[in-house]
Order: sequence, then C-alpha cells, then structure tokens
Amino acid sequence: MSIHIYNTLSRAKEEFIPLEPGKVKMYVCGPTVYDYIHIGNARPVIIFDVVRRHLEASGLAVEYVVNFTDVDDKLIRKAEQLGVTVPEVADKYIAAFKEDIASLGVREASLNPRVTDHITEIITFIEGLVEAGYAYPSEGDVYFRTTKFEEYGKLSHQNLEELQFGIRIEVGDRKENPQDFVLWKGAKPGEIQWDSPWGAGRPGWHIECSAMARKYLGDTLDIHGGGHDLQFPHHECEVAQSEALTGHPLSRYWMHNGYIHINNEKMSKSLGNGITVNELVKRVKAEALRYFMLSTHYRSPLNFTDDILVQAEKSVLRIANSYNNAKHRLSTLAGVKVDGVPANAAITEDVADAADAGHLGLAQGLEQLDLRLDQIKAQFHDKMSDDFNTPDAITALFDLVSETNQYVSRPEVTAAGLGKLITLFDEMDAVLGLLPGVSSSASASESSTDFMDEEIDGLILERTEARASKNWARADEIRDLLTERGIVLEDTPQGIRWRRK
Repeated sequence: MSIHIYNTLSRAKEEFIPLEPGKVKMYVCGPTVYDYIHIGNARPVIIFDVVRRHLEASGLAVEYVVNFTDVDDKLIRKAEQLGVTVPEVADKYIAAFKEDIASLGVREASLNPRVTDHITEIITFIEGLVEAGYAYPSEGDVYFRTTKFEEYGKLSHQNLEELQFGIRIEVGDRKENPQDFVLWKGAKPGEIQWDSPWGAGRPGWHIECSAMARKYLGDTLDIHGGGHDLQFPHHECEVAQSEALTGHPLSRYWMHNGYIHINNEKMSKSLGNGITVNELVKRVKAEALRYFMLSTHYRSPLNFTDDILVQAEKSVLRIANSYNNAKHRLSTLAGVKVDGVPANAAITEDVADAADAGHLGLAQGLEQLDLRLDQIKAQFHDKMSDDFNTPDAITALFDLVSETNQYVSRPEVTAAGLGKLITLFDEMDAVLGLLPGVSSSASASESSTDFMDEEIDGLILERTEARASKNWARADEIRDLLTERGIVLEDTPQGIRWRRK
C-alpha cells in the first residue's frame, strides 16, 4: 500500500518513495531546552511520533533523529537568572522533556544529538560555505549570503523582497545585506563560547540542524518535519546553507504541523496563555491529550479548550471500555468449550479448521467478522496512508469499537472472534497510542481498585447508547458490571445518576 505525503516544498500530495528502499531517514527539529515544553511543542512531538509509528507499521525501518538546541540566547538568559551554567540548564530541561514525552506515550527518538556535542562539525560546515563563497566573516561573526543562493525562498514560496520583512535585522552594518543570516556569533563577555577560525563564539540557530542532520542522516533526508512556524526562517535557511554546501536536496519531503490556539487566541507568552505539558498531564489523561491532538488533521490549526479535552477524555474512555470488555469476555471463556471447541484452541484455529470439525455456525460467524474487520483495517490504513489522516483513522477505530460492543453482547460469541477484535485493536493502537494507561485502569476484570468517576460516567454513557439501540444484553451487562463494583444506578427525571454503596 502506497503512502502519500503533503510536501510543503511542492505544495502538493506526493507518493512517498524513500531514497533507500525500505528505510526512512527522518529529522524533526526538537526543543530549545531552556524551559518545560508547552502544548504547542507537544503537537509536533505527538504528530511525528504517529508518523513514525505508521511508517514502521507499513514495514519501513525509520531512523528518527530529534535534536536538542542546548546553546542559545534563551539558555544564556535562563542560566544568568538561575545563577547556573548553560549546560546545567540544558541538562535539567532535557530530562524534563524526556519525562514529558514519556508521559504522553511518545517513543524516544533513535537519536537526540545536542548542539554542544557537534561544534567541530558545525565549524567545518561553515568553513565549507566560506570557501565556496556562500558565507563571509564580519567582525567575529559569519553570515550566509542569501543573494548567492538563487533558490532562497523556495520552501516558504516567497522572494527575497518579501522575506526581508520576516528576518530579524540586527543593529549595525556587519551584514552585506539585511537578508543575510548568521552562521557563527562572536562571543560577548561572559557568554559560553568555543574557539573558531573567526574568533571565540557560538553557532547560529539554523546551522546547527544542518550540521547534525548531515552527520547522522547524510546529505539528503527523506522527511524533515517541524511546526509551521519553523518553515521560515529556520527551515528556509537550512535549505539554503545545506544545499549550497552539498549540491543535493536537503529533504525529499517537508512536513509542517499547524498552530495551536488557546480558547481561539494564539498561544503566546505575552498573553500568558501557555500551558505546560507537565501541568496538563496532572489533570488530564495522556491518552486524552493524544486524542485531542490527533482528532484534527496535523496541517490544520487546532483550538484548545477545557470542554474539548473533556470530550476527548470521554472518547478515549469509550475506546478503552470496548477493548477491555472484549478482553474480559475472552477471559471468561478461557478453558471453556465453545461450540465443542476449546476456547484456547479456537483463538488460533482458522475458520476452515472449525468448519472441518463440523462447527458451521462458528465458521460462518467468523467469516462475517473477518470480512467486517478486513474492511475496518483497510479503512484505517487507507486513511493513515493518505497524508496521515488521523481524524478519519480514528473514525475507523470507532467502527471497531461499535463492532466490538455488538459482538461481545452476542450469545454465540467465541474466543476466536474476540481474539481477532483484540488483535485489531492492538494493531491500530500501535499507531495511534490511545490505549496504554487508560486500559490498565478501566478494566473491571483486571483491577481490584474502584472505578474512577470518569470511568463510571463512560460506562453509563455506553449503557445509554446500548439501550437506545435496543442492545439490551449489553446494557444489562454494563449494569451488572457496575453493580459488582458497588455502583448503584438511579433513574431520575434529570437522567441517570449513580452513587457508591
């Protein structure tokens, strides 16, 4: 099955063809580690985690590199405020970043290179640009000549005259042109610094990613990703300096995720509306936050509100309940004969074996289930392969939830059928990551602790939906489940209420 990606460079969807068959070289710009990451940072972290997961689920080996910018004006200011060194600031927030992404169910990258470990490579890169005439030293700084690189602006689709309004023009006359950007900054008194052919100093922001991406992934990447705000100037400058030095395209495909707004306002420090991940996961399930991020296409803007998060929590709870109900029902069949076939054998026996044994009803039921699950699986993979359309992929997941809820209430349920449902849940969740954590707490059969309030609300909502669809067996099963756990349901004029015994 082919995968198509919207390429920012061409402004079109293109079939994804890796440079080397079966392998993907993927670089995503990581955080500047001077503070805790906020939900705006969390969006690309989650999005590209899912991109990587889908590529791997499609049989591709992914080398996934995410850098840490551990030297920068922001780190220098933070170190001065705290009275510590820049490396100490970086170490603290790198550790915090890893804790935050782990709490979000995000897998660590294949590699997390730090800028300060690659000063030699950065200097060598700049020397090559100076030698080729694309860069020039000026009073301890080194700048890139944007006018010499004729394709400057091709990623953001702007010309030099338009771009000059987006470039931070520094005071002074060190630059030949206002559009030129810095590759090496001369040291200021008391700042962290390294020796170079142009004097003591430190790297500019853009050159760092070019040097590290080249070292670990070569001259041409398959995918380069990041937030929409990095498209210009950061990625535009990366393109210019990398392609000027190597003569090869920096990346075959460019991916950029959209902005996040807070209550319909752009998130910014000046508005004081930023929310850090480590604060958010204390009051919201990580799976709900992932669901929120994935419920809108990655290229579209995303609006964050408390109400939307509440709905996201209900959605992931519904998914977890369905999954755990299937596992619970399967556990009740363990060691029990199903239509004359032992349950533990039925999980692995195919329909033909069951039919040969004379169990035609079981065979026909499994054939019908197989057909429906094949449709859901195909829908899921088609949507994920269409520029990682996670909203529609989640729709396919809810089709599986509905199919599971109907199946577990049937009197002729089999271990083989339940096993197929659970397997597809696991396969789809390996890409989306919406089950871990929730499933461990939402299963009544596997936990001796009380249900959390939101889990009870989710089960009651599912029971209401079952009654509305006249699925009386499922509605009764949920009521019995809650009763076993000491939850009493009461019908009132205002709706169903519950209390603990």
